[in-house]
Amino acid sequence: MAMSPWLVRPLSDLLRQRAHAWLLQGPSGLGQYELALALASAWLCEQPSGEGACGHCPSCHAIAVRTHADLCVLMPEVAMMELGWPLDEKSQADIEDKKRKPSREIRVEAMRDAVGFAQRTSARGRGKVVLVYPAERMNAITANALLKTLEEPVGDVRFVLASEAAWQLLPTIRSRCLGFTLPWPTDSEAIAWLAAHEVPAADAPALLRAAGGRPSDALRLARTGQSPKAWSLLPKAMQRGEVGALSDHAPPQAIDALQKLCHDLMAVSSGAAPRFFAEAELPPAPPPVVLARWSKSLAAAARTAEHPFNAGLMLEALVSEARSALNSGRRP
Repeated sequence: MAMSPWLVRPLSDLLRQRAHAWLLQGPSGLGQYELALALASAWLCEQPSGEGACGHCPSCHAIAVRTHADLCVLMPEVAMMELGWPLDEKSQADIEDKKRKPSREIRVEAMRDAVGFAQRTSARGRGKVVLVYPAERMNAITANALLKTLEEPVGDVRFVLASEAAWQLLPTIRSRCLGFTLPWPTDSEAIAWLAAHEVPAADAPALLRAAGGRPSDALRLARTGQSPKAWSLLPKAMQRGEVGALSDHAPPQAIDALQKLCHDLMAVSSGAAPRFFAEAELPPAPPPVVLARWSKSLAAAARTAEHPFNAGLMLEALVSEARSALNSGRRP
């Protein structure tokens, strides 16, 4: 699959600059991981060009099959499994034996292994690369384990950190990296990219709107079966208190959808354009104080959404609260 079109120029720009550590940042869905891996691949490529890696040398092949000796990938185990990166033998065995679940944070043990990796000699002679994604999944202990190596890199090692929430990183981590903010794609670039990933042309604009203009998030919505029509009808369904409109959503996804609806109503009430829904799809905006209270309640619910006591009851409560907020201020 060709590189996302809005990342081609950024990759070329990054390759023209010299830095031992980059922080690629921006909202989710813009391609942080894709750009980070393309940058690491170009650094390690045996026949690189100014546009990136060649894609067919032994180094590029080793990265494609996830076996490059000079590339260390640091991710939460859930992300590594999703993206096809192998876990170490002990971690794989523990997860297969159900001794523990895959981690959702970057484990400090993995970071210590990466620090050791950075101190070793390059196997292929083109230096070494440590790729960290999503970098905000480092806790304070893990981040501090990386910090000294970032401050005093040993030998020919480079770092590329990719983040969808860079403000959550330690200031000392951010200060030791050169920052690069990913560009937003145009609608035509995003829709063409979605078409290349087999998203029907008729569905792409609505899915892209539902994802707030983020192509990767729109693709994820398409693959989870999000109906563009159902999305457009969601605001009015919530106003009527129809739990069935969210019945196929897990609590985290339901909260995300309601937060998008609340965001758009806040935008409209302040004179701005909505981002996730067409304005005609929205009910009249409740008073700002009601929206503020609803937004705060949704943020609180999000903190426990991964482990609800009862998912069905939680959805009912969420829809009931949405109905109450959306009808606040209406005449009986």
